[in-house]
Amino acid sequence: MTPTQKVPWTDIGKWSCQWISIRDIPETWIRPIVAAYRCRFSLDEDTVIRVHVSADERYKLYLDGQFVGLGSERGDPLHWFYETYDFSLTAGEHVFVAIVWSLGQLAPYSQMSVYHGFFFAPEPPYVELMGTGIADWDARVIDAYTFVDPSPAWGTGANIVINGQLYPWGIESGIADNWQQTAKLEQGANILSNWDFLRPRVLCPATLPPMLRKPVKTARVRFIENLKGVSSLQTFARPINLKVHLAQESHDWQALFENEHPAIIPPHSMCRIIVDLDNYYCAYPEVLTTHGQGSTIQFFWAESLFEDDIRHGNTGLNTHPRKGNRDLIDGKFFFGVGDTFLPDGGEHRIFAPLWWQAGRYIEVLIQTQAQTLTIERVTLTETRYPLAMEGTFSASEARLEHLLPLLVRGIQMCSHETFVDCPYYEQLMYSGDTRLQVLTTYTMTRDDRLPRKAIQMFDYSRHWYGLMQARYPNRVTQIIGPFCLWWIGMVHDYAMWRDDIAFVKQSMAGVRATIEAYLQFANDDGLIAQVPGWQFMDWVPGWEAGMPPDAARGVSAVINWQFAWALMTSAKLERIVGQPLLALHREQQATNLANQLERFWSEQDGLYADDLTFSQFSEHAQILAILSEQLTPERQNRVATSLLRRSDLSRATVFFCHYLFETYQQIGVVEALFERLSLWFAFQENGLRTPIEVPEPTRSDCHGWGSHPLYHYFATLLGVRPASAGFSTVIIQPQLGKLTDAKGMIPHPKGVIQAEYHIWDGKFVGHIKLPAGITGTLRYRQHIIPLHGGANIIELEAKDVE
Repeated sequence: MTPTQKVPWTDIGKWSCQWISIRDIPETWIRPIVAAYRCRFSLDEDTVIRVHVSADERYKLYLDGQFVGLGSERGDPLHWFYETYDFSLTAGEHVFVAIVWSLGQLAPYSQMSVYHGFFFAPEPPYVELMGTGIADWDARVIDAYTFVDPSPAWGTGANIVINGQLYPWGIESGIADNWQQTAKLEQGANILSNWDFLRPRVLCPATLPPMLRKPVKTARVRFIENLKGVSSLQTFARPINLKVHLAQESHDWQALFENEHPAIIPPHSMCRIIVDLDNYYCAYPEVLTTHGQGSTIQFFWAESLFEDDIRHGNTGLNTHPRKGNRDLIDGKFFFGVGDTFLPDGGEHRIFAPLWWQAGRYIEVLIQTQAQTLTIERVTLTETRYPLAMEGTFSASEARLEHLLPLLVRGIQMCSHETFVDCPYYEQLMYSGDTRLQVLTTYTMTRDDRLPRKAIQMFDYSRHWYGLMQARYPNRVTQIIGPFCLWWIGMVHDYAMWRDDIAFVKQSMAGVRATIEAYLQFANDDGLIAQVPGWQFMDWVPGWEAGMPPDAARGVSAVINWQFAWALMTSAKLERIVGQPLLALHREQQATNLANQLERFWSEQDGLYADDLTFSQFSEHAQILAILSEQLTPERQNRVATSLLRRSDLSRATVFFCHYLFETYQQIGVVEALFERLSLWFAFQENGLRTPIEVPEPTRSDCHGWGSHPLYHYFATLLGVRPASAGFSTVIIQPQLGKLTDAKGMIPHPKGVIQAEYHIWDGKFVGHIKLPAGITGTLRYRQHIIPLHGGANIIELEAKDVE
């Protein structure tokens, strides 16, 4: 087509290349399939080519037998991501191979799909040479995989068994047989077409950098057991007994995990090895074997060991089996998930799962038959979003610093192609969890690509009546009303902590839709009642499924106070984007709702009840009433006093403690924050390496929402927060409590903010450095001091310090 010719309107947004697939594979949206796609080509001269690659659902890409990348970045059908690669190729023969898998109904909940396919689009002039649907691509099914239930790690996708007898070894290099011509599907497109009768995949460029790939070198063999005489490799009912530990064999197995020399397992053997990674990891395992025909290698993962046989434990929503100190293993039970490898007896066979596993402990179970098995190498490759801790923090309270690695590790392990609630059980991005993860990320790094994607993906998930999905991307729909409102907070957080007003404006339609959707459920008294879906607020013992009293079937003060908070938060956003009249309207709606919430006020208790029968009271209702900014100073003081003094209130747990800490910051009682941090200090005392989901006993040992104290180190203790949109001005309001020294560095869109405080000899001395051109204000007790770009030194006399 010449430059003067116009593209037909029906072809606008379409690519030259097509999606391709295996022929004759019906119902791939139900049944899992693993396939290889191959393109062999020849170049006359050295060149650099750029290619765009995608697959439904996932792919691993190889060039001349060498791994070069994986994808597709997780999205949804209308935002189907592709990765871009640049390759420097020499003249001569080459081959691209992609291993592509689709797990259908066994896929992770977070993995959406249209139907199995592969897409490879080089830029001109190489489209005809290697573009799918145009060039000569062939394919074959890989029948070596069997898929098994990942329970108890539900929602994470099937685990696998790889049968070495059936695996086409060398296929990554393009060898093996039984290749067949591919089937051509629809053209790639980056917009919806009126004329596509197939379900659409709208191509979008990947938004994130490649995930981290880093060797894990901390494996420590802690237990070896000879299972001779045991009927099967299923050991979950067999406690670890250190009295039978084969200490003399530890050196050889440790050497294997340190890649010093192989492990040789004689015929007709059965053994068990427990490996402690000494930290929490998300990692791809890889096992290199030689011989061992008929052997079985099971590579299972667990976050921790259990004090009881988990098969008989209570695993309800609020109760979980006991784990005890995570560092201790004697007498405990290993119950995990993972993959199984079945060697075929060949040499140098590499066994690797399709997806990563997570946890701290690994159980390796090996059974050999008539042939000796040699395990030449075991490698673990950590994977996660490349989130780095750019900020620093230190204080005179040593426990705060000691806790820092746990908080950082928690958020890192829950950051991948999306944020995830937990890497072991669900791997789903929930908006309630994600708001806290995003805030924590802002205090760690200037990189906001993952937070931006989170905001957008939830916005994409919105249903026609205005409420978004609670977790997304997600092939299993779920609505959690309160999580819709926390997303409004996520948008406001971005508006304040990052300087991109255009992005904020793009999100405002979703903010307004959420508010209007909630207003549909106002009763005749103007109170919100019975919003569809799960009204989860916090894992409070005694609350039904984490829902406040009357949240599901009546009128809940907690739900309504949260909506008042959301109305005020949306009003702030409207002012930021230049809509003052709509801001006033939202503020009036919040005031009207707060007036109706006086029905829940107990003059006798000085508290807001959770329900209209005044039978239950919680911290949550008081927290949200204060954060809603609708209370008079007198009422706020009374509520705050009761909140601090009453020990019989339903207490906030790990997640909702963020909002409790925000309340403490607002009312200026940081001493109470230190008291509640005792829950986190106990994590380390109990051998944990990451924050847990709920107070013990807990399901998840790694839950991203539990890293939020890291945010409060910077935003509450050091007191560094945005004072205006885009972090264009700064408010610094340190709340030190009993700290005599505290200092830190926090990333800012235009550099870093440094804050250092000392209290000695009755003086408060502050050293604050702001990026050039950024101004702000220091508030310390009754003092208000202007700050300018660059270094600021503040010294207050003894009379100014309590």
